Amino acid sequence: MYRYFLFVFLLICPIVMAGDEVYQSPKSFLIEAFSGDPPAPSMLWLTPKLKEDARTILAHAYIGLRVRYWLRGGRSAWVLEEIGKEKPITVGLVVEADRLEYLRVLVFRESRGWEVRHGFFTEQFARTRLDSDLSLDKDIDGISGATLSVRALTKLARLALLFHRQVSNVDGS
Repeated sequence: MYRYFLFVFLLICPIVMAGDEVYQSPKSFLIEAFSGDPPAPSMLWLTPKLKEDARTILAHAYIGLRVRYWLRGGRSAWVLEEIGKEKPITVGLVVEADRLEYLRVLVFRESRGWEVRHGFFTEQFARTRLDSDLSLDKDIDGISGATLSVRALTKLARLALLFHRQVSNVDGS
């Protein structure tokens, strides 16, 4: 009986301990995004309209009254989080000229869906734009077994594009 419990414990232990994989620190991401010299952070205060649009994108309310971002010369960087299945995924996103330049999975805390961190997946987001209906202008192919992680990254890409539009006055407001 003891061996059975030990076997089950050893089988379950890696699943419980999985997650919290730090692939890149936010500081390192910002240094990369701004060629070694990131600007000072700024804050985007969320207006009622912006909160409504964020809710449309996320399918839940955005928690917080403001969002930290970094901006220089029309290029913005965002470090955002969204829940995959049960835990947050931290993503760094760079937007320039109303297009998503690239995104990086910085911290992944789920036990499944980690494939979204790889370039073969994240490169799909390069040069995407936000349509007038707050969706991306091109389809993102999913990954079998990582549906919720794919959705989380897609939502964050849309959110970063929306926020960038606000701070760069691309929409004329």
